[in-house]
Amino acid sequence: MPNRLRLVVFDVDGTLVDSRAHIVDAMESAFSGVGLPVPSREAILHGVGLSLPELMAQLVPDQPHSVHQTLSEGYKSASLARHMATGQDDTAVFFPGIREVLDWLRADDFTLMATATGMSRRGLDRIIMQHRLDGYFQTTQVADTHPSKPHPSMLYAALSDTGVQAEDAVMIGDTSYDMHMAKAAGLHAIGVTWGNHPVDLLADADKIVNTTDELQTALADWIGGRT
Repeated sequence: MPNRLRLVVFDVDGTLVDSRAHIVDAMESAFSGVGLPVPSREAILHGVGLSLPELMAQLVPDQPHSVHQTLSEGYKSASLARHMATGQDDTAVFFPGIREVLDWLRADDFTLMATATGMSRRGLDRIIMQHRLDGYFQTTQVADTHPSKPHPSMLYAALSDTGVQAEDAVMIGDTSYDMHMAKAAGLHAIGVTWGNHPVDLLADADKIVNTTDELQTALADWIGGRT
């Protein structure tokens, strides 16, 4: 069978980059700004991957939609302010070995890459600039223009943009939202354990990996089955 195009889709927060301190700080500022008790760090990080209004609704379900919107705007403002105050290098760092995985995939002529993230376009663009990832991703799907995960809209768009079929695509993420989104769109799913959800919530993954070396091996096995 001849080589055919493959698509590797990455979640960002908790999969490619560790921005947990930044997220928690911005969330604390957003809640303090409206006089609400700050949720626990565990609760905040459990919702990473959802779009902001959905995350706020999960954190404070007893509050009205208007408060969820206000909290979302407060979070975005606090996130931008922290980014401007501390500099890009402090907001989101690659997990160890991630750069090597991305470079390895980029060197394969038959492999395309994409993002499917609950981040905003502005936030993703900052990370791409920070880590010099221009040209790595053939399509970048963000929360601004799609329903929140686990709705498969972002994956459908990534497949459409690249012309790759679902059976030739894999989603890599750290949350159950990523795994459910992948299954809804018909993609292979690889869960990583270094992010925001514990391993038991990744049960829907086709493969679970604990290190980036294991991730590269899993991807090599998956690619080998499509050539």
